[in-house]
Amino acid sequence: MSTISVADARNNLSTVIARSQEEAVFIERRGQRTAVVISPEQYERMLDALEDAEDVAAFDEAMAEEGPDVPWEQVKADLGWT
Repeated sequence: MSTISVADARNNLSTVIARSQEEAVFIERRGQRTAVVISPEQYERMLDALEDAEDVAAFDEAMAEEGPDVPWEQVKADLGWT
């Protein structure tokens, strides 16, 4: 990870973009991180990981629910799949 000021990022945008292909580039304004530039591939990997984590959380939540199990044949019938 590297850090660059907003002014430097503005003046060197092509360099920031090139560097983002290898690592995340944080952009700072007045010493505070305000943005991050990453490659499209890294962005997609992060989205995929987030979706996987959300799926796991939803599964865990569903498994923790109390109540009777519903047989698969009943689920198909309720959905009109039979």
